[in-house]
Amino acid sequence: MNYKLNSKEVEAATLDWLARRGVTHRQIAELVLYLQHSYFPDLTIEECEASVEKVLTKREVQNAILTGIQLDMLAEEGKLLPPLQEMVYHDEGLYGCDEVLSLSIVNVYGSIGYTNFGYIDKMKPGILAKLNDKSDGEIHTFLDDIVGAIAAAASSRLAHSKASEHSAGALRAAGLDNFMEELSTP
Repeated sequence: MNYKLNSKEVEAATLDWLARRGVTHRQIAELVLYLQHSYFPDLTIEECEASVEKVLTKREVQNAILTGIQLDMLAEEGKLLPPLQEMVYHDEGLYGCDEVLSLSIVNVYGSIGYTNFGYIDKMKPGILAKLNDKSDGEIHTFLDDIVGAIAAAASSRLAHSKASEHSAGALRAAGLDNFMEELSTP
């Protein structure tokens, strides 16, 4: 059998499952703004949303989302075997596989993502508070960490791009942009 994964189908399924679980790009972008606003006061929600959308195009991110959501859904339906069923269903405090899966997302954009992820995971603002609430019967053991990781990765991506913009602007202001270009030309 010749197996070939259709990347467009994977991306569409990822976006579909996030929406089915009640998570929008805008809600994740609000988390990005929460993380980055004090560093970049002029940052807009649209820039944050564009960064979220870029993160969501990464295959590693899509894989983590699809895996985590499926595990949450299986736990809701009581279809995991014990003791895993109880650990995922109750979001057991010492069960760290949800965070470990999410770190694969954070890692895509460098080490700054780890601090962003740790902070947002602890604070649980916005959509994370809703996903962490167990009163509605939905299980989001994996999804709350995944959404936080997407926000942390998008924040890291923005921080890196803003730092690059700042460096380029400083070189231009100093009249060194042409000089640097000349140095890099063979």
